[in-house]
Amino acid sequence: MKRKVTISQVVTIAFVAVVMLSCNRVRRSPGRAYMPDMTYSRAYETYYTSTEQLKQKGINYDGTPVSGTIARGDMLFIYPFKNDSVGYAQSGTVHNPLVVDSINMTEAERLYLVNCGICHGPKLDGNGPLWKGGDGPYPVAPKNLMGDDMKVLPEGTMFHSVTYGKGQMGSYASQLNVKQRWEVIAYIKKMQNGAAAKPATVTTDSTATK
Repeated sequence: MKRKVTISQVVTIAFVAVVMLSCNRVRRSPGRAYMPDMTYSRAYETYYTSTEQLKQKGINYDGTPVSGTIARGDMLFIYPFKNDSVGYAQSGTVHNPLVVDSINMTEAERLYLVNCGICHGPKLDGNGPLWKGGDGPYPVAPKNLMGDDMKVLPEGTMFHSVTYGKGQMGSYASQLNVKQRWEVIAYIKKMQNGAAAKPATVTTDSTATK
């Protein structure tokens, strides 16, 4: 006597077979992605500031915001100058838009120590852990922010350098938002002015003739 197989039984057997085969199969390929750039995101290229450099590596997205836009929650401030010699020269006309008295200097100091202190040092003297008096791993002495040339450097020029980078220092625009950059600059200026305002120590000779 022949047994009849129903359609539901055939479907069940087929499903079980597919499950068993898929369980035993070692999948070597993740399959096809409709939008590979979104499925497999590239690692951040922290100090790649040139779009051309990224394109040479086959990367068409450099992560920079659209020109003229402001990040959500950031302060309303658009820096008008480009990263060139003209922009650097004109940066000195820009002043800190923050009211200095309203800045939390404790937070500004923390931001400085986290982002700048490793090179420029906690005392702003250019002797951070990376330099360590020449014994550190960094081959070039960082800038002494307490030097006379830095004390007269305009706030806007400092902002330009922090935003775009200067010399061996890369851009910190991705690490610090606009408000934080201005807070750090305000802290540096406060330390510079405080050091400059200290009265000179005068040594007197008590044995001198009056």
